[in-house]
Amino acid sequence: MTLTADLEWLFARQRFGVHPGLSRVRALLARLGDSQERFRAVLVGGTNGKGSTAATLAAILTAAGERTGLFTSPHLTRFSERFVVAGRECPPEVVLEALARVRPHAEAEDASFFEIVTALGCLLFAEAGVSVAVMEVGLGGRLDATNVLDPVLSVVTNVALDHTAILGDTREAIAAEKSGILRVGRPAVTGADADLVPRLETRGADLWALGREVTLETSPLGWEGWNVRLRLPGAELSFRTPLLGEHGARNAALAAAAAYRLGVGEEATRAGAAGVRWRGRLEVLPWRGGRVLLDGAHNPDGARALTAALRGLGVGNLPVVFGSAVDKDVAGVAAALREVASEVILTRAVLSPRAADPAALAPLFGDLPVHLADSPAAALDLLPPGGLAVVCGSLYLIGEVRPLLLGEAGEGWERWQ
Repeated sequence: MTLTADLEWLFARQRFGVHPGLSRVRALLARLGDSQERFRAVLVGGTNGKGSTAATLAAILTAAGERTGLFTSPHLTRFSERFVVAGRECPPEVVLEALARVRPHAEAEDASFFEIVTALGCLLFAEAGVSVAVMEVGLGGRLDATNVLDPVLSVVTNVALDHTAILGDTREAIAAEKSGILRVGRPAVTGADADLVPRLETRGADLWALGREVTLETSPLGWEGWNVRLRLPGAELSFRTPLLGEHGARNAALAAAAAYRLGVGEEATRAGAAGVRWRGRLEVLPWRGGRVLLDGAHNPDGARALTAALRGLGVGNLPVVFGSAVDKDVAGVAAALREVASEVILTRAVLSPRAADPAALAPLFGDLPVHLADSPAAALDLLPPGGLAVVCGSLYLIGEVRPLLLGEAGEGWERWQ
């Protein structure tokens, strides 16, 4: 996208940080005619797997005949990636024109970056005539800007330690925050660990849990994904997902269970789930005669899921490029990555002021050979030719590496959120 004055203004607001609460975004949406009331909404929260679950659910709903909106964050290489209608990214010129209308109202309410982006998504979806929007929750749930919507169904993918300075330093505290997207008496599904499900149930939602009301059988298809079979109250569903890793199969299963609770049949579930693609998460791209697997594993839970997926695919002892934000549990991520790495190339997202100094991360990787690269491009140049390598960590790093692999241009401005 072209960097316009309005987009430059919006991205500058990233520096003001995260301000949990719903009053500002509610006032902003009121100024915009309460566009969020012109479609049904599904909220998808959780620690990891939100994006792939939301993308799968949106694809299934589209296959079922809904005109579906998909709101996700952060974007990788283009701001307009955050807003998808009927499987297509909103045209940049449409996004920029809508942003120009939102800006004066956002300034009047002193709205934060993510509050503005949430309101912008609601406006775009309403004006595009979507019938249902799948909205990925940004941070936590209870006080996240997306929670201003009134969902017909909610999904909590899982609960793990991340953003502990804001959400709490225990899984139970984080579960309480994420449960805020649930609504009394309304359907919800979760893949959270069994010991945390009671925490979610305190909200009074009609909650189905993976491993309780929903049972799952999977069989691997190697690099092609997974066969998935679900047993639900009153039904069985079978479908195929191209998402890699057993956690990818679980995320697809949650999306299918959510779609079933919205009245979607097996045929649409099969068609939608089979066609989903999710960039930057266990995504394989070619590079100089070999392949690079991109994955936004930025916390220990995500890193363990990545290493389990690699072992399931029969690969290990491979070069790993890694970069992280300063506020992550990098020691926990490094402990998982050491199990599959032959060597580690540490770098940083050039456009992210939150990126950790690569040299400071080196001691966390023990006796592994460690190389330092001052940019993602330099890190790719250090990879041995041919074979398979992994690039993982910060999604901002993935967002800078992906266009390099594809020979595309990135956006080129600072990334905080």
